[in-house]
Amino acid sequence: MRAMILAAGLGTRLRPLTNEVPKPLLPVAGKPMIAYALELVANAGIREVVINLHYLGEQIRSALGTGEAFGVRIFYSVEPHLLDTGGGIAAARRFLGDSPFVVVNSDVYIEGDLRELISFHEQKEALASLWVRPDPQGVRHDNVRVDSAGRVYGLLGHTASPDLANQLPRYFYASAMVCSPGIFEFLPPGIYSLTRDVLPRLVRERKPVFALEHTGYWRVLDTHEDYREGCREITARRGFAPRS
Repeated sequence: MRAMILAAGLGTRLRPLTNEVPKPLLPVAGKPMIAYALELVANAGIREVVINLHYLGEQIRSALGTGEAFGVRIFYSVEPHLLDTGGGIAAARRFLGDSPFVVVNSDVYIEGDLRELISFHEQKEALASLWVRPDPQGVRHDNVRVDSAGRVYGLLGHTASPDLANQLPRYFYASAMVCSPGIFEFLPPGIYSLTRDVLPRLVRERKPVFALEHTGYWRVLDTHEDYREGCREITARRGFAPRS
């Protein structure tokens, strides 16, 4: 199994911090942000990773190199034009092969064992399996409705069964998923989002999209407030003492 880490974005919400440094390389508790995504997949036994690059991508390549320091082998998928998540995964197909693969955002810190999500995905024979977190008040825009068996019946307001979906608990996507190679049938070349464009269609068409609740510590790092609070919390959790 291989993994893809999404790292091509512009980091707009973290400007001016990202004016000269790509978001995946911003420091968090003594490491570049993307190191935690690499750590997550390496701890699951995944040894081959593809990272898509666009904005200041050569800085990322220079910092991470072959991946040896992180216990993985890194391939790079360069996007001369930003392809968004769906188009980026489609462009990296030659790296991902014909087996299930993991997709993780580079701007998130996740404590947990990806092998649980991988096992869940295999048991459900899913096309895609998302890690999700509870959102009972529906405050997040990326609303996911999941039944007791883990089947996704609603995503971003799209559903094949509105009456059922509206009765189900609300979750939000936690920035990591497992996909089967069959998903490439729905990933043509182009510029589009996996979560906003492709997955809602799969849910509407009743394709096997599932979700597993993530219960460990989780922190997104894509806004100034989240980055500031995340740095503080993650530093405390990992026992890292900043230099004076």
